[in-house]
Amino acid sequence: MTETSESTQTTSEQPASNGNGQRSLTTAAARNLATTTKTAPQMQGITSRWLLRMLPWVQVSGGVYRVNRRLSYPVGSGRVSFSVTADQVQLIPPTLREIKPLANLADDAALGTLAGAFTQQELQAGDVIAEAGHPADKLVLIAHGKVTRTGTGKYGHAADLGTLADGDHIGEQILIGEGDPGDWDSTVTAATPCIALVLTQAEFKRLARRLPALRDLLAASGNGHRRLNPHGEASIDISSGHEGETGLPGTFADYELSPREYELHVAQTVLQVHSRVADLFNDPMNQVEHQLRLTIEALRERQEYELINNPDIGLLHNADLSQRVHTRSGPPTPDDMDELLATVWKNPGFFLAHPKAIAAFGRECTKRGVYPQPTLLGGQSLPAWRGVPIFPCSKIPVTGHATSSILLMRTGEADRGVVGLHQTGIPDEYQPGLSVRFMGIDEQAIISYLVSAYYSAAILVPDALGILENVELGHT
Repeated sequence: MTETSESTQTTSEQPASNGNGQRSLTTAAARNLATTTKTAPQMQGITSRWLLRMLPWVQVSGGVYRVNRRLSYPVGSGRVSFSVTADQVQLIPPTLREIKPLANLADDAALGTLAGAFTQQELQAGDVIAEAGHPADKLVLIAHGKVTRTGTGKYGHAADLGTLADGDHIGEQILIGEGDPGDWDSTVTAATPCIALVLTQAEFKRLARRLPALRDLLAASGNGHRRLNPHGEASIDISSGHEGETGLPGTFADYELSPREYELHVAQTVLQVHSRVADLFNDPMNQVEHQLRLTIEALRERQEYELINNPDIGLLHNADLSQRVHTRSGPPTPDDMDELLATVWKNPGFFLAHPKAIAAFGRECTKRGVYPQPTLLGGQSLPAWRGVPIFPCSKIPVTGHATSSILLMRTGEADRGVVGLHQTGIPDEYQPGLSVRFMGIDEQAIISYLVSAYYSAAILVPDALGILENVELGHT
C-alpha cells in the first residue's frame, strides 16, 4: 500500500502535456505575437566601386566633351594584328602601318604584297631570334608568345631591356634607307614557345625594286615627318644658353583639326512595382524606395563595368598601345609594377586590379621577401606599391587562361589625366547624373519608373593611363 501511494503522488506532480510531449509554447507560435527585427534587402552584387569613387567627375553641360590636343603625327604604335586559320597565322596588311617607317604608306596593294612576303616560323623557349653584334637583316613580327631583350651594360654586365609579346616587332631598320641597317643592339630570345613572321632584308629590297610605293619608302629617310618629340608632336624650337644678339627661333604649337569628342553613354532600366505592394506593404519599410535602391546599385555596377570594358569609352580599349607593357615572367612581380609606374610617372594616382591579380602580386612579393606598406584611405587599409594604392575591381576581366590586366592612372583635368564625365541638373534627377522618371500606371495596376544613368570617361593625354597586360594569376 505504501509503494502504491508514493507512485500516485509522483505522477500527480508532473507538468501537464498536450499529448505530443510539448511542455511550453513553441517559438513558431510565439512569433505570431511578436514584431521581428529585420534588415533592409541585401544584394550580393554590390562592390566597393573604387573607380567611380576615385575618378574626378566633370560636368558636361552640352552632353559632349571635346578633348583638344596638340597635333601629333602617326609615327606608328608598333603593334600589328594577325588572323589565325588552323595552324596558319596571317598578317592583316593595313596594320603594317603601325610600324613607324610604314605609317605613311597609303598604297593598300603594296601593303598586301608586303604582308604576303613574310614567312612563318615556330620557335621554342630559349631559341635566339637575334643576337647582339650580328647584322640586323630581317624584320620579325611576334604573332604569339613572349620574347626577352637583353644587352650589355656599361660595365659589361647583362642588362634586361624589356619584354616583347603579341603584335610587337624588331628590325624595322631594314625598312629605312638603302644603306646597311647595321647590327642588332640586343639579343632577343624566346621566353615561351612563339610564332613569328619574318621578312628578310633581301626579300624586302626585291619587292621594293618591283613596287614604286616601297621604292619611294626606301628612298625616304626616317619617318617622313619634321623633327618630332618622343610623343609624336612637332618639336617647339627653343634657344637657350646664348649670349649677345643671337637670332631666336620662331615656333608655334599646332592643334588637332579633328579632336575626339566623347558623348555621354546611358544605362537604363524600367522599375516595375505593383500598386497593391506600394499601397499596403510600406510599413515599416518603403517598398518602392528599396526597389529603387537596389535598381540603382545595379545600374552603378553596370556603369563601372562599361567604363572599363566598353569598346568605345572603356579604359582597357582606349589605352594607347605605347602605354601597354608585359610581365617579364607571367605573374605580376615588383619589377613589373615598377615598369608600369614608369609609363605613368607624372604623378600616378592609383592602380586598379582584379582581386585575384592583387593576390598574385602579394604572392610574388612574399616570395622575394618584399612586404609593401599598406596605405590608409578613409580609415580603410589598402595594399599599395611605392606609396600608390592598389584598388580592387572585379570588373576587370579574367580570361579562360587565368590572365588579367592591371591599370595605373593619373586623374584630373589639371593633371591631364583620366576624368569621368556626367551631367547634373537633368530632369527628375535622383542622384548626380542619374534620373528616376515616373512613367505611369498600366491596366494591370503596375507602376513604372524609368531609371537612367548618364556617364562616360576621357583620357586627356595618352600617358595618363598605363596597362600591365597578360598578368598570369595561377602561376607557381
